[in-house]
Amino acid sequence: MKVKIGPYENWFGPYQLAEKLMFWVPKKKDEHGFAHTADRVYRFGEWLAHGSIEPEPKVGEVYDMLHNERHYTWLYRFLSWIHSKQRRKVKVQIDPWDTWNMQDTLGYIIRPMLVKLKAEQHGAPYIDPKDCPPELQPAKLTKKEKDAGTTDSTHFERWDWVLDEIIFAFNTLPGGANENWEDEFFKGEYDWQWKKLEDGCSQMVEGPNHTAEVDWDGRKKVEERIQTGFALFGKYYQHLWD
Repeated sequence: MKVKIGPYENWFGPYQLAEKLMFWVPKKKDEHGFAHTADRVYRFGEWLAHGSIEPEPKVGEVYDMLHNERHYTWLYRFLSWIHSKQRRKVKVQIDPWDTWNMQDTLGYIIRPMLVKLKAEQHGAPYIDPKDCPPELQPAKLTKKEKDAGTTDSTHFERWDWVLDEIIFAFNTLPGGANENWEDEFFKGEYDWQWKKLEDGCSQMVEGPNHTAEVDWDGRKKVEERIQTGFALFGKYYQHLWD
């Protein structure tokens, strides 16, 4: 398998062009420390995009963006046309052996991506509390908190838990940190021997040096956790964004 996926195509329009042309103008920071385009650079971008500068709405004036159809300059239309022709570069080559054990092949790709996502995430989607353990059940929000869009007490912790469970499941595939997870439930040595029966058939029985023991209950619990992790991966697949 060979996979080559390039970065997303960024929009470069009149406002971005204005920033390039007025490179000497520093960006201004808001109260949260985030940098924003300076007002005069933004106004220049307005002029490049629309041929005019939209006046700031007056106090008490309702600004209807949906019905405010503005003129677009030839520059704006030209840059939009260029952007419409751009495509993200994606090249995937699948070899015959990639599908012999497809779950293993995908594991080599998905597992490191999940680890990187968890390390670099900047938000968390809504996770159904029913999917999580009791200690991650959220506290009930007040009406005021709900109206304000406040997240519950374990909103982000639930997403971390879900990612951990998914990563745990993928770590049990070949190449993962836990690929030999079954070994811890098998102890002792195997000594199987064939015993001749009176009817001429043979039966496999334990020999004198057979000391093997299997913790089937412990193995079942881990297997159930693995299956839960894969189920969570499927359920929250569309939330795997950063």
